[in-house]
Amino acid sequence: MSKIAVIAKLTTNEGKRDEVVAVMTAMVEAVNAEAGTEIYALHTQADDDVTIWFYELYTDKDSLKAHGTSEAMAASGPKLKGLLAGRPEIIMLNPVAAKGL
Repeated sequence: MSKIAVIAKLTTNEGKRDEVVAVMTAMVEAVNAEAGTEIYALHTQADDDVTIWFYELYTDKDSLKAHGTSEAMAASGPKLKGLLAGRPEIIMLNPVAAKGL
């Protein structure tokens, strides 16, 4: 598989998770127009109220780069100012075997 997967962890400031979810839900909608973004799934952590997770799957490195430099990505940055407790944690993965990919 030449696909690239990403797990991103966003930690919000107390009481700000819903605001971040709203910003990132708009991002998910914008990603629908990205041909090389196969999965862009937003999750909230069940056992706390400050953690958001993304699972992302891209066709290839060029698709990941296109997503990272998209207008939607650039527009989301200022909207998140003051809402996050720090920079997102990003884990890059190389899919090996999966059901449904």
